[in-house]
Amino acid sequence: MKTSIQKLDDKYYVTLEGELDTAFAAEVGTTLQPLYNSNGLDVVIDCSKLEYIASSGLRILISILKGAKAGGSRVIIKDMNEDILSVFKLTGFINIFDFE
Repeated sequence: MKTSIQKLDDKYYVTLEGELDTAFAAEVGTTLQPLYNSNGLDVVIDCSKLEYIASSGLRILISILKGAKAGGSRVIIKDMNEDILSVFKLTGFINIFDFE
């Protein structure tokens, strides 16, 4: 699992690559922890290379969303494959995140 964060144009850009399963959730959570308080900056999460997401990965995204909304920011998820999109639909996450 590879994770990267960049700050450009007053936004945070996150790239998730690989399988965000329970084995990598703690590591990814630590990497993404600065986004739990995004200080008013929107967070764009690129899922084009994300192959799988477990419930532990979904919890990380919810934590980012809670922190962002508290600071007046948005979390935008982009370029999900059909499998990941179906997980978001089944869990109802499709209704709480913004998508591009």
